[in-house]
Amino acid sequence: MAKLQQVTEKDFEREVLVSELPVLVEFGATWCGPCKVVEPELQALAQEYAGRAKVLTVDIDQSPFLARQLGIQSVPTFLVFHQGRPVTGKAGAMKKAQLAELLEPVLPRPAGALKPKEVAQLAKAKQICLVDIRPAEVYQRAHIAGAISVPKEEIEQRLEELLELPAPPVLYCRGGVDSKTVAGELAQNGTPVAFLEGGVLGWEADGFSLERPN
Repeated sequence: MAKLQQVTEKDFEREVLVSELPVLVEFGATWCGPCKVVEPELQALAQEYAGRAKVLTVDIDQSPFLARQLGIQSVPTFLVFHQGRPVTGKAGAMKKAQLAELLEPVLPRPAGALKPKEVAQLAKAKQICLVDIRPAEVYQRAHIAGAISVPKEEIEQRLEELLELPAPPVLYCRGGVDSKTVAGELAQNGTPVAFLEGGVLGWEADGFSLERPN
C-alpha cells in the first residue's frame, strides 16, 4: 500500500484546514509502538476512501506547536477536520472500521443513499418497497421482511414492474456496492432509485433482523 502523506506545521493549513474533503489526521511519533500497529489500518482506510476523504499523519516531534495548539496529550490521537475545523476525535490504536466511524458522519452521501434506520422507519410506514437484488436463492434463505426479489441481472427486464410498485423502490444487496451501482445506472437512464447503504450487512450491524423462512 502507498505510504501515508505526512503534514507539518508549514502545510497543515493548505492540506487540512482549507481542504474541500473531510480529513482524518493521525497525530503520532516515530517512537510510538501503537502508531506502527495502526499504520496498515490507516493505509487501508486511505485507499477505501480515496476521493471522498483524506487520511494524513502528523509527527508531534516535528510539529510540537501544532500538537500543543490542538491539545494532543497522547499518541496516537485521531482528529477529523471538516470545513476547516476539528469535529470529532479519539485517542488510542483503532481498527479501520473504528476509524471509518469517525469519518462517516461528515462524508458526502451519494444521491439516493438511505441509512438502515431511515429505511426501517420508511418501511414501517409503508412509504417504500424494499427490493432484494441478490440472487434468488440467497433471498430465499434470508431477506428483509416485506422485500421482493428482483435479482440485479433482471432489473432492466423488470423495470416496469418496479415502477408499478405501491411505493418507491429501495434496492439492497449484501454490502451495498451492487445496489449503489445499479441505482446509479438507473439514475443515468432517467430512473432515479434509492438504495440501502451497507446492504444486508449494514442492516444487521445496526441491530435489525432478517426474515428467515423455514
